Amino acid sequence: MPKMKTKRGAAKRFKATASGKIKRRKGWKSHLLEWKSPKRRRRLRQSALVSKEDARRIKRLLPYL
Repeated sequence: MPKMKTKRGAAKRFKATASGKIKRRKGWKSHLLEWKSPKRRRRLRQSALVSKEDARRIKRLLPYL
């Protein structure tokens, strides 16, 4: 059986943690930042974990994660 292909768009957006959970970046950080509070902008810098339901779908896109 040939190797499975990784969806490259997903590979650039998600990383696995040491415990096997999937890490993602937060959205709403690209533009229109003037009216967002500094506290909100700081929180958007931090990464977040993907929900358990979504993690199953993402693992299908990233077979070797």
